[in-house]
Amino acid sequence: MNMHLRTFLPSLLASVLFAPALSAADSKPIRVACVGDSITFGAGVEMREKNNYPKVLGELLGEKFETRNFGRSGATLLKQGDLPYWKTKEFEGATAYAPDIVVIKLGTNDSKPQNWDKHKGEFGADARALVAHFQALPSKPKVFVCLPVPVYETKWGINEPVVKGEVIPILTEVAKEMKLPTIDLYTALTGKPLMFPDKIHPNAAGAKVIAETVAKALTAK
Repeated sequence: MNMHLRTFLPSLLASVLFAPALSAADSKPIRVACVGDSITFGAGVEMREKNNYPKVLGELLGEKFETRNFGRSGATLLKQGDLPYWKTKEFEGATAYAPDIVVIKLGTNDSKPQNWDKHKGEFGADARALVAHFQALPSKPKVFVCLPVPVYETKWGINEPVVKGEVIPILTEVAKEMKLPTIDLYTALTGKPLMFPDKIHPNAAGAKVIAETVAKALTAK
């Protein structure tokens, strides 16, 4: 075997062996972790498995993306809330998922008096910490902060004046400080009370509006 052939064959073999791996890496979908509460989970959504917003979002984004629902009903952004997202299996799952994009939609349950009255001074710091947690992952995801949807009736302690007048301004300021894109779900669903049968959770039509709004933000140039 001449010298040229001895050099060429190993190179050819290597290219054959590694080409599938490189091709698989190139076709790897962009992983989107949807972090949130019952609205992300899909509570109140007809045919939840099919119509929750992360599921619809995945359909809108197409095959280049993979979306995963890490919503936990009742979860708070506050570390000292009555159900801190930090202490849930969904938080662990979102972390282990190694996402490329994280969409955070929390703050609604934080408005409850047992949470807000005691710990509102910690909300901004806890929001920064949650963002920083995901930013520090090896996958280095881009983090989007959602402004919560409107509350059409104070219920289960969830309070519209607190959501609109306190939670949203703090989230907006945190996003500005950390140079994060915001997704304004409040404006997107304002004036649409019929999409909220129980006045708190959107139905399938409302979940679709959320998915469309998030998709627009994720694909913006």
